[in-house]
Amino acid sequence: MSEKLTLKKLKKYRGKEVCLSDWFEITQDRINDFAECTEDRQWIHVDIKKAEKSPLGGTVAHGFLVLSLIPYLSRKSEIFSYDCKMMVNYGMNKVRFIHPVGPGSRIRNRAFLARVEKRGFRRVLASVQNTVEIEGEDKPALVAEVLVLFYI
Repeated sequence: MSEKLTLKKLKKYRGKEVCLSDWFEITQDRINDFAECTEDRQWIHVDIKKAEKSPLGGTVAHGFLVLSLIPYLSRKSEIFSYDCKMMVNYGMNKVRFIHPVGPGSRIRNRAFLARVEKRGFRRVLASVQNTVEIEGEDKPALVAEVLVLFYI
């Protein structure tokens, strides 16, 4: 969509689902790469043999790995397809890691636009409520209220 983003257009999405991403597989290689990149090599993430003996029964993805995938999982959202000068991550109001994600699990993001507010000249702050679901699990991997600042 190459249509120009406006505050009025963004407000039409308030309270509505704005994203249901495709499923995305979390692999042990991705977990290992994240551990290397962040220097977080805790055994529950990277030591397969030791993690098999843990209460979780195997390695798990870092919560921050799953959280960091929200922008990628949200890339097809309608609200991010409008033309604007730029959009930036403004932060988060609340994040909760609910259920561990093991290698081989598939996740997807379901997002709702919670709030939209004008933040100065040609800037709009959107609050997006994200729930990262795990295929076949009742509980989500995480919930996160992400703030996106649009420069329109």
